[in-house]
Amino acid sequence: MFDPAPVAATTASGAEGHRARMRQKLIEAGPAALLDHELIEMILFIALPRRDTKPIARALLDRFGSFADALSAPTQELRQIEGLGDAGIAALRTVQAAALRLSEAPLKNQQVLNNWDRLMDYLTARLARERVEQFRVLFLDAKNRLIADEAQARGTVNHTPVYPREVVKRALELHATALILVHNHPSGDPTPSRADIEMTAEVKQAAAALGITLHDHLIIGRDRPLSFRREGLL
Repeated sequence: MFDPAPVAATTASGAEGHRARMRQKLIEAGPAALLDHELIEMILFIALPRRDTKPIARALLDRFGSFADALSAPTQELRQIEGLGDAGIAALRTVQAAALRLSEAPLKNQQVLNNWDRLMDYLTARLARERVEQFRVLFLDAKNRLIADEAQARGTVNHTPVYPREVVKRALELHATALILVHNHPSGDPTPSRADIEMTAEVKQAAAALGITLHDHLIIGRDRPLSFRREGLL
C-alpha cells in the first residue's frame, strides 16, 4: 500500500534545503547576489514559514513589475496575491519602512541643502511610486538642518488640498525658520500645474510674513524630480 509520508518528508526537506541555500547565499555573497524574486522569497520566509514562497514572489513581480513596486504596492492590491495574506503584507511593509528609515537617517540633523543628492534619493523612494498625491513639508532650522519631514495631506490621483496657514502654523510649532515643500505626481510627469504654482506662491507669501524662508518646492515624478527654484518658478 502506498505510504504518502516519505513524499511529504522529501518535499519538506527540499523546501528547507532551498531556504538554507538561500540564507547561505545571502550571508556569504550579500544581497547583491540575490535576484528580485529571491530577495522577496527571503522576506517572506520569516512571515510565512510553512509556505512555499517562491510562487508568491513570482506572482508579486508578475503583478507589479519590480521589487520596489511590489514593496510599495497598495494594500488592497497586495491582498489579491494568493497566499500572501496579512503576515506577508506586513513583512513587505516592514522592509519598505526600514528602507525609508535608512535613506532618511543621513539627513537627520544635517544641512539638507548640502546633501541634495541624498535628499532626492530619499524623497524618490518615499513618493515616486505613490498612487495618490501626497503633500509633505520638510521643516528646517536656522542652519538648514532637517527638523522634521511630515505629511500634511493626501489627496486623489491628481489633487491634494493644501492650506498655507496650516503649513506656517506647523512651522511655528516646530520653531522652523525654513521650508521645502514636496509632493508627487502619480502620473509620473513632474511638470507643475497652474494650481501647484499658485499654491507655492501662497505658501511663500504666508511664510515670508513671519520670517520663514521657502527654499524650494519639489515635485517627485516617476523617473525624475522637478525643483521650482532650478526651473525659475520660485
